[in-house]
Amino acid sequence: MFFYMFIFLAIFSLWWRWRAQDGQKIRDLTNKYIFITGCDSGFGNLAARTFDKKGFRVLASCLTEAGAMELKAATSDQLQTVLLDVTDSDNVRKVAEWIKAQVGSAGLWGLVNNAGIMGLAAPTDWLNIEHFRTPIEVNLIGLINVTLHLLPLVKKARGRLVNISSSGGRLAMCGGGYFPSKFGVEGFNDSLRRDMKAFGVEVSCIEPGLFKTGLSDREKIIRDREAIWNQLSPAIRKQYGEGYVQKDSEKKEKLTLVIQNTDLSPVVQCMEHALTSTHPRSRYTAGWDAKFLWIPLSSMPTAIQDFVLLRNKTELADPTAG
Repeated sequence: MFFYMFIFLAIFSLWWRWRAQDGQKIRDLTNKYIFITGCDSGFGNLAARTFDKKGFRVLASCLTEAGAMELKAATSDQLQTVLLDVTDSDNVRKVAEWIKAQVGSAGLWGLVNNAGIMGLAAPTDWLNIEHFRTPIEVNLIGLINVTLHLLPLVKKARGRLVNISSSGGRLAMCGGGYFPSKFGVEGFNDSLRRDMKAFGVEVSCIEPGLFKTGLSDREKIIRDREAIWNQLSPAIRKQYGEGYVQKDSEKKEKLTLVIQNTDLSPVVQCMEHALTSTHPRSRYTAGWDAKFLWIPLSSMPTAIQDFVLLRNKTELADPTAG
């Protein structure tokens, strides 16, 4: 009896200590610069507006002039925007020089690598190499390039690096370049975290589930799939069957309606904790679907993963055709 009570008290004590450390925050946010990529919409836009209100010196990159103007109109004069295409190395270099001039000797407290695209999500045998290349260039190579250019400034501030991955970085749910890109982000994040420990730089990875953002725009996904369907060979179209795109989309829409998160704030709260906690976590999971479905499923045997994910796929008309 006493042994079990001792074990319970030991576990409770460790949990209480973790909770106490987890809640400790840094001070003096007003003198700290953070740079966020992909602020036109979605997580990045909400993060820029949120951190501006909290007093950070926010440097926000947008892909478009319209996105930058809308963000400026919704924030204080302290927030600054800059146009950035993370796939353009020359653009990345110039923006890094601009950031260096802005932060001066203080360095860059936080880099939030948020910019990303979905790319075409479709069966692998529908795709060509360019369908893979585009999301990998944005989500992985672009993220790495931005990080390498700004790493000296983050090291100077002994600051924070926050990489937005996905629960899809732990579990590939369909074909296309998005999931390989996010698996790559996870690997880069892990090696970066270990390399930066000696410099006092904390590196965190956020793994959101399915949220209602531009990445999950159902109409766009269907349009993209229909466009590539019309270019497929007759043999492949016969294998999948006429009407496959619509049938598959309707089946996935049923699941989406059940699990999709409409409130983006949990992801921004993870960013905030990673930037302001004295003990940031190595990984954050955002969204109930990620917490209770995708991340646990990613740790299960492959046979179980396949069984669950294949149940949400539409049956082919004739796999042996052609």
